[in-house]
Amino acid sequence: MITTTNPATGERLASYEELSADQIDARLARADSAYREWRKSSLAERSVLLETLARVYDANTNRLARQASLEMGKTFASAKAEIAKCAQLFRHMAQAGPAMLEPLSFDLGEDGNAQARWLPQGVVLAVMPWNYPYWQVARFLAPAVMAGNVGVLKHASAVQGCAELLEEMMTEAGAPSGLFQNLPVKSGAIERVIADDRVVAATLTGSEGAGAAVAELAGKHLKKTVLELGGSDPFIVMPSADLDKAASQAVKARIQNTGQSCICGKRMIVHSAIYDDFAERFFAQMQSTKAGDPFDEETEMGPLSSKEQLDTVLEQIETAKSEGATLAFGGVAQSGPGAFISAGVLTHVPLESDTAKAEIFGPIAQLYRAKDIEDAIRIANAIPFGLGSSVWTEDEEEKERFVRDIEAGMTAINQFLSSHPVAPFGGIKRSGYGRELSHLGLHEFMNLKTVMTGSGG
Repeated sequence: MITTTNPATGERLASYEELSADQIDARLARADSAYREWRKSSLAERSVLLETLARVYDANTNRLARQASLEMGKTFASAKAEIAKCAQLFRHMAQAGPAMLEPLSFDLGEDGNAQARWLPQGVVLAVMPWNYPYWQVARFLAPAVMAGNVGVLKHASAVQGCAELLEEMMTEAGAPSGLFQNLPVKSGAIERVIADDRVVAATLTGSEGAGAAVAELAGKHLKKTVLELGGSDPFIVMPSADLDKAASQAVKARIQNTGQSCICGKRMIVHSAIYDDFAERFFAQMQSTKAGDPFDEETEMGPLSSKEQLDTVLEQIETAKSEGATLAFGGVAQSGPGAFISAGVLTHVPLESDTAKAEIFGPIAQLYRAKDIEDAIRIANAIPFGLGSSVWTEDEEEKERFVRDIEAGMTAINQFLSSHPVAPFGGIKRSGYGRELSHLGLHEFMNLKTVMTGSGG
């Protein structure tokens, strides 16, 4: 049995029956059957489905957003914004996708010519987290549909209601039966799905441990994977930066989704010349953050996703303090049944400590002082992760240094880092591999078939 709980109140929401082995097999058979037909669909048909899906999301915005707020605690406003972003992605893929699948041509001289054509591969398993229950799935679903593939979803147990709605939206959009199915199962069933010959690949967004486990299983069965495993992104501020804007965006990075976002800056690395001025602005805004009912329009930050997640963050704070860090303020669990915690900042975190190398998935920032650009880059790279980064400077040479030398899959300059349907998304090091979004994400699970044509004669 899978049970969901409202993290704002502690109340049980619903229970869902787990699929049996036979039921999993039946859904995979349905997915495989759907693929045999969908792979032959035209690009125009795929675009129509995605356009329709975008309209369905628009029409069901409040319903979808309410479920996300209830199940994982995000504010209703941010949940609605997530739905809008999904619709934006579906429309973008519908409109731009066909051009991304144009064949590539090669002149072989006297030997004729060749084409490389993008063809679908089959059923793709998506293992997705709770923090963005719709957007994370849309990042896999939109390219899967356009590619001619079929998807099955193993969603986080905490958001099973969202998972069911995702499948319902596809049905309402007129998708063929079996094109996208939710698998209400726990992690132990993933091995069975990956091992099945009808599943050709897997994509996962989640923890480092979960990614390693899925990659091991997929490797055993020689199946491709794309992994996005989070990180502890640097947010670097240099003397030439607009401090008011940098500080406000740093706060946004830490409180967005109650700090439960992979690519939002977590480690604020500030040049010593402006450290005190930045800290004054940053501390004041973090301390004034309003946490509360996700459905209250004035709420800036809801609860953490669960009591278990709250306990994890509190434990990480205690570990940081035991390692020599200072909790400047915040990081206190609020009384009551909900999983609420106040926004906080850790200072004086030793670079060699476990805390400095860990991801704190909550509204707790780490603040570091850098002597110069070399020191800032050193601190930024002193972690095993490499997902995103944000740098704040008006110096053109510094911008180029950061782009070249920060070890990350993405760098935002003088802006808040966020994913966008048009730009590739993904990381390096222990943040995973492969890319989502853009034409690169569309091509990840496709067969690039080379077609050779002789010159004749």
